[in-house]
Amino acid sequence: MSAANDLKEIVRGKYGAAASQVKAGRASCCGSTPSRTSCCDPITSNLYDADQVGEVPDAALQASLGCGNPTALAELKPGEAVLDLGSGGGIDVILSARRVGPTGKAYGLDMTDEMLALAEENKRKSGLTNVQFLRGEIEAIPLPDGAVDVIISNCVINLSGDKDRVLEEAFRVLRPGGRFAVSDVVVRGEVPAAIRRSMELWTGCIAGALSEAEYRNKLAAAGFTSIDVEVTRAYGLDDARAFLAAEGFDVDAVAKEIDGKFVSAFIRATKPASCCVPACCSR
Repeated sequence: MSAANDLKEIVRGKYGAAASQVKAGRASCCGSTPSRTSCCDPITSNLYDADQVGEVPDAALQASLGCGNPTALAELKPGEAVLDLGSGGGIDVILSARRVGPTGKAYGLDMTDEMLALAEENKRKSGLTNVQFLRGEIEAIPLPDGAVDVIISNCVINLSGDKDRVLEEAFRVLRPGGRFAVSDVVVRGEVPAAIRRSMELWTGCIAGALSEAEYRNKLAAAGFTSIDVEVTRAYGLDDARAFLAAEGFDVDAVAKEIDGKFVSAFIRATKPASCCVPACCSR
């Protein structure tokens, strides 16, 4: 099995287990006492305001494993079609469906059967009729060319073993002038390999995170323009102090290698409205 497939199965297992925990009435891995390998505070905490929490079923919130709030920043408009890559329990899909209204459409794409089952249950509880969940992988989106106006995602693209393919697929299914608006974890600057591996163990969320320059370059190579990376939350030494100490690091000695290097960011880009770049013309 390839490394990409190995990663895919690890992600599938982790998110399947999280969905099963929520359905069993237990807190997800983002609970108040997270395990050392969980996707947990501070990355997944306090992402949604009180009004948004009131708009979704509790199980959708409990299953949220994101690092941002793309629906709050994507400026969705009534009547638009939006696709959430790696939609999990459906929180961002449900919030998006409310933003685009009954004349719009919100799709959620996920590869994990347990999460899809939970998402369908949350859809039923929400009473929304403009929501559709799809089973599939973000490297091969099961929608036709030019099917959606906006693509969102919440701390999922970093987990893919083939990010170039994900961004190419996102470009393909967007309509001309469509918007890419995702939350993801980004690395700023150089981080020694041993520390990076330990930080990845700390959350499980930042494995595979791209640098800001890498993200920009990959988006441009896929054909996107108007690329912007806005930091929404930075993770410092104190966030990971206890974990790194348990891993045997002299925490104060490695402080400068960690502080501000791992951040949540809102990443925006646009598919050109007309064929004006080679990457656009080739699709």
